[in-house]
Amino acid sequence: MNYFQGYNLNFAGSLFMSYMDWFHGFNCSLLLGVLVFVSFSFLLLMSGVFYFKYKKVEYQFGELLCSIFPTLILLMQMIPSLSILYYYGLMDLDSNLTVKVVGHQWYWSYEFSDVPGLEFDSYMKTSDLLNLGEPRLLEVDNRCILPENTSIRFCITSADVIHSWALSSMAIKLDAMSGILSILCYSFPTVGIFYGQCSEICGANHSFMPIVVEVSLLSGFKNWCNLFLD
Repeated sequence: MNYFQGYNLNFAGSLFMSYMDWFHGFNCSLLLGVLVFVSFSFLLLMSGVFYFKYKKVEYQFGELLCSIFPTLILLMQMIPSLSILYYYGLMDLDSNLTVKVVGHQWYWSYEFSDVPGLEFDSYMKTSDLLNLGEPRLLEVDNRCILPENTSIRFCITSADVIHSWALSSMAIKLDAMSGILSILCYSFPTVGIFYGQCSEICGANHSFMPIVVEVSLLSGFKNWCNLFLD
């Protein structure tokens, strides 16, 4: 799969995302095999067009190959795809923490249902407020701090138009629609800072709705909650 290193997905911040990254490379390998097979068949037929024309060679074997080969490719894609879907379904279990995410034009609101009073808005930082090392157009004034190795239920909705809460490094992408709650259960296994953006065209400032999730130890999360509520 290293042949497609330059075309890989974003950094994998979870086991599920690493599976998605492997499946992406696996599909690229299959597509390369299909391209080679079709190109070889095309060149073979073009080079021998006069031979086949006068010898009246029949194409039963070619038709058989063109039926079996696509079927094998679909089977090779189906097995890992169903395995990943099954693993994704296992994450939909009971949660220890519930976070409500609301999309607005053009910022995000977070509400921790299990911590009364813990709710805030998250706006993109302007260039003059950025600190050294913070990425432009991706950093926010209030990060969403979450504990690691904790089952978290995200309830995602919108206050106006359709948005999309997406963290590419975690393989998370859920539409936020007004009047509808999109539910996702997820556990973050890695401590770090993960960046995302709204991936739904929601208006003029669509590209200025960054998402920043900071995953910390449980003790760090509790300290942050105490500091926020004081």
